[in-house]
Amino acid sequence: MKNNLSPESLMMTHAYKPEWSEGAVKVPLFLTSTFTFKTAEEGKSFFELAYGIREKEQEEQLGLIYSRINNPNLEILENRLCLWDKADDCAIFESGMSAISTTLLEFLNPGDLLLFSSPTYGGTDHFIKHFLQKIGIEAIGFYPNQSKEEIIQLIENTGKANRLSHIYIETPANPTNDLVDIKMCKEIANYFSKSQKEVFISVDNTYMGPLWSNPLEHGADIVIYSATKYIGGHSDVIAGAVLGNTAVIKRVKTLRTFLGNMASPHTCWLLLRSLETLKIRMEKQASNATEIADFLDTHPLIDKVLFLGKLDKSSKSYQIFKEQYSSSGAMISFYVKGGEEEAFRFLNQLKLIKLAVSLGSTESLVQHPASMTHAGVCSELKKKLGIEENLIRLSVGVENAKDLIWDVNQALHVMKPEPVLEMI
Repeated sequence: MKNNLSPESLMMTHAYKPEWSEGAVKVPLFLTSTFTFKTAEEGKSFFELAYGIREKEQEEQLGLIYSRINNPNLEILENRLCLWDKADDCAIFESGMSAISTTLLEFLNPGDLLLFSSPTYGGTDHFIKHFLQKIGIEAIGFYPNQSKEEIIQLIENTGKANRLSHIYIETPANPTNDLVDIKMCKEIANYFSKSQKEVFISVDNTYMGPLWSNPLEHGADIVIYSATKYIGGHSDVIAGAVLGNTAVIKRVKTLRTFLGNMASPHTCWLLLRSLETLKIRMEKQASNATEIADFLDTHPLIDKVLFLGKLDKSSKSYQIFKEQYSSSGAMISFYVKGGEEEAFRFLNQLKLIKLAVSLGSTESLVQHPASMTHAGVCSELKKKLGIEENLIRLSVGVENAKDLIWDVNQALHVMKPEPVLEMI
């Protein structure tokens, strides 16, 4: 009797057989730069596939050549990660930014137009507005509350609608949790696609990990992760991932080979370890986040909580949330009453929660977006996007929820100092 196993069960065994490695239950760490060929003919055949000289025959797989191209740790990790997103293939990178930059460089050429959602991660924002501009790629941003018609008009107003080549979305957005309708963006991509040139859509799904959202099912061509975050989940590895259909990932992997920014065997080995606990970690983080958001929502020193579990049920955002996501996630942003001084006082008082950038790890992390992750975004745009001086971003970990609430509460208590009485 056969059973279709769930991804969390397959994370222990998929794409690996113990007999390949002396019966080792866990995938060994393959610290080798190169691999031997059985014959010269086999080496020739492997390179023909690697360089695209010929197509794969039915059931044929690319053999091991050189760790810049492939490695057992890399291949097993890519195969396992595909299960969560129901993707054909996956490419693992040495960082999230290398995954983003390689994808954009592969699907954009000088003279092309890029449409991207705003706000987006500060590093992505900088790469789009500064590096891509230097090589002749124009980019225009749109906001989550804009309609399809408004975005189409925005594109046409550039005078380069015929050069639109890529749509890049980050949803939920960092750090405001704003949502973008992926299906709407697919309709925009179809509107501007031509028979000889398809407009591709990439979705940065880092905030929701591969567990709570599957962008490929909603029309995305490519899904991107900073695997440093939930996928790695222990603040001890830097990595990125790109997933999609076979043809798309073949292009991404080809450029990765020549840029040389694939993940190392050790990085892949650490990520394989982390995939085994991904579901239980993320479920605990989401549960904790809901409790903390409930506490913050009624606190007198909090102006507003930005959390997917607190969306207005009559809003467009709530409809997108119900369509695209299976959880409220574990990222909370909130505005404290006051400005930067009050925000910093709160951050400096925390005892259990760590003041550090990054997210999705077992430990809870807190940071100040306006002066940290989004410091490079111009002041006018930050204000327009709601990245104010009193905004704080909290990535909820797996600690005891009551302990986390205690820490937040005591920090808020001292954030607003007692008034000094004048001596009479």
